Amino acid sequence: MSKQQLFEQINAALPQTQCTQCGHSGCAPYARAIAFDAEPINQCPPGGAAGIRTLAQLTHQPVTKLNPINGIEQDRQIAYIIEADCIGCTKCIQACPVDAIIGAAKLMHTVLDDLCTGCGLCVAPCPVDCIDMPLANERGQSLDWSDTQAQRARELYETRNLRLTREKEEIAQQRRQKLQHKHHELMQSDNDDDAHKRDIVAAALARARARRG
Repeated sequence: MSKQQLFEQINAALPQTQCTQCGHSGCAPYARAIAFDAEPINQCPPGGAAGIRTLAQLTHQPVTKLNPINGIEQDRQIAYIIEADCIGCTKCIQACPVDAIIGAAKLMHTVLDDLCTGCGLCVAPCPVDCIDMPLANERGQSLDWSDTQAQRARELYETRNLRLTREKEEIAQQRRQKLQHKHHELMQSDNDDDAHKRDIVAAALARARARRG
């Protein structure tokens, strides 16, 4: 098996919560680090003991305990926004790795419970501390995180990353166009100044010739 194939299998086995507790920016970067850089397989709290056993089978490594530095294994949680306290700052929307929060600036936001991975990344950025993380069953959702949910979360994460990349490229293109337009204006201004100077010199020469004649 190639390292690329191993990476793909490991990534498929991870919970795709994109919580970053493993120390990487998402599940795919962690999977790549395991496959290509021999990263320890016990860094994923959402995957827990079962996840470590699966990764041990894939990598032919011994089963180890979850690294407590990264967090603890616990039942699934879901972000919940306290509506009365939300100021519509959009910081939680920007932080959510799977676009599970909807809303607009200065309007109340809400979490789509069935899409929330429970990563908790929206909590810290909230300036008014209006986001709680109750257990999933308190929000009418299952405590279990299924393979189907993991796959959907992965697709949402990848789609979001593609959108953000596209938006960055569009902003960069707009900036380039503005710089090019400004450069063109400066060049045109310089050309106009040169033409004006030439006109002044030509007029002076004409006056000189007229006096001599």
